[in-house]
Amino acid sequence: MVRVGLQISATLENIDSLETNHPDYAFFVKIKCTNCGETSDKWHDITESERLQGGADTRNPEGVNFYMKCKMCGRENSIDVVEKTNASYTQEDAGKFKTIVVFDCRGVEPVEFSPRSGWIVRSAENGQTFEDVDLSEDDWVEYDQKNKESVGVYEFASQFVKLKK
Repeated sequence: MVRVGLQISATLENIDSLETNHPDYAFFVKIKCTNCGETSDKWHDITESERLQGGADTRNPEGVNFYMKCKMCGRENSIDVVEKTNASYTQEDAGKFKTIVVFDCRGVEPVEFSPRSGWIVRSAENGQTFEDVDLSEDDWVEYDQKNKESVGVYEFASQFVKLKK
């Protein structure tokens, strides 16, 4: 079992925080089998609020957040979102990578992340809250009517890092 953190980095304009609509946010990832090295060419979604019952190798009676059998080697693999690891990305974090969620990986590891929609953006100075923001273009711009200023997320980037337990 390996713990992998999803880290994001972005430039924030007039924004206090950027976060997912946890626990219902679907993290879209491409994954790699740690047994044979096969990397998926399609996107898989992992949502903390959804539990699946996997194959015979699944030892968790409550199920897992993601389950798949590798097409190449036949190994049964799973990923769980570690409870209470979701974090907001704030103005203080801007321009630096910060872990926003941790995955408990068994047999597979995420290698690429697609942010898509479902983000929550909170404007600075108690301004507007924008829900279901789509970051699939890596940039997002809107106008905060309350504060009468533009808000934006720019240069969105992500990476996965292996974490020590």
